[in-house]
Amino acid sequence: MALLFILCCLLASTAKAADTPCERNAALLYAVDESANIRGSISVYDIGADHRLIKTIHTVPGVGDVRGVAASAVTGKLYVAYDGVSGSGMVYCLDIYNDTILWNRPISPGVDRLAISPDGKLLYVPTGEGGSADYINVVDAATGETVRKVYFSNRSHDTLYPISGPIFQETKANDGSGKYLYLVDPKSYAVSRVGPFSGILGPYAVDSASNYVVNNVTNLWGMQVANLKTGQIITASLTDHPPGGAGLLHGIGWSPDQNEVWENSRWNDPHVYVWAMDNPMAPSLKQTLTLRNGRGSHWLTFDINGDYAYVAPNKNSSDGTEIFNARTHTSLGLIGSSEDMIAIEFVDGKISRIGDQFGVGRR
Repeated sequence: MALLFILCCLLASTAKAADTPCERNAALLYAVDESANIRGSISVYDIGADHRLIKTIHTVPGVGDVRGVAASAVTGKLYVAYDGVSGSGMVYCLDIYNDTILWNRPISPGVDRLAISPDGKLLYVPTGEGGSADYINVVDAATGETVRKVYFSNRSHDTLYPISGPIFQETKANDGSGKYLYLVDPKSYAVSRVGPFSGILGPYAVDSASNYVVNNVTNLWGMQVANLKTGQIITASLTDHPPGGAGLLHGIGWSPDQNEVWENSRWNDPHVYVWAMDNPMAPSLKQTLTLRNGRGSHWLTFDINGDYAYVAPNKNSSDGTEIFNARTHTSLGLIGSSEDMIAIEFVDGKISRIGDQFGVGRR
């Protein structure tokens, strides 16, 4: 019986998740692989068992670049946005309970880091940081059909639907509009914005009440924080940093208890900055962490409870994603290369909670 239990945890994508004993009551990390030989597949790790790999779900062929992941506890579906090897923007839908692909469709004119509505019915899919389309697509999550376009700016990149809403959108537009963070009402689709920030925005993260947003900003060693209720923006600068320009520090997130914000450095610098957020409008640098790979990083997020932080290597790198104890800040090891990760908790074989690819606050 013990041998059978071990084997069920090592089965490949043909195993049914709901029937696997090790998944009936567990917190699992679904990490979309970036390594060239399995890019677009999903490695599933048991968070409570030292992040042991329990299976790899082989999904779709021809994945050139993974762009984002989102999932719904309501529907039990997981979605991955990716560029195919031909360059076409695609999204695939996975049934979490049986590891089967339900649909895999092109989304014109492109895709980027997507978000999902709380009821799991709609996907909000940016058209891509390298594109010229001045809208994002609203997609039927059941079919992959585009049902609406929301217009505001070009080069749309990272889309987030935080715990308290609304839909947030950042762009890489270089006509001045990329210095604003956009908020989209999920009912009326009315668009408002916060800014301008000091430069074009990069990754960002929102707290649980949608009161504050922390932002990577082009050409800034540090971060900017905006009060979403008043529009006030402050700059938290790093005084001790590597020589040269910042470029774009890439990766930022709240610890789930919102006591800290973790921020990656630039692509070739192996540091992560931990900010104390007792007063969100007056952050103070708490600690600087050093990555094992000796190089840079491109994304970070946390598990749902805030026990672990995951710092991803540079895009499509073969370096592993580093796991930190989020409370002690100690490095615990590596999993396979992934920046598109989402924690999923199961109780009695049913999904109870789902995390987020962004480091959102949960207090």
